Amino acid sequence: MANAPADNTTPNPVKPPKPHARLEKWIWILIYGGLFLVILGIATGRAEPVIGWSMAVPGGVIALVGFALIYVRSRLDDK
Repeated sequence: MANAPADNTTPNPVKPPKPHARLEKWIWILIYGGLFLVILGIATGRAEPVIGWSMAVPGGVIALVGFALIYVRSRLDDK
């Protein structure tokens, strides 16, 4: 072991963290919250259709906006 050649290979370079990683985390929380409202609205809609729709539709819109924000961010990161 004392006569082993020196290891001159360098480790893989570490990727720098994504800019706005915190923003992406909050966007995913927004998406999950919207999807939660959709599921809750569907479950509630069986007993009270008006209340169910009033939760499911805005929740779906919130989730779609979140997915659009993630898509736009990924397209901007590719450039």
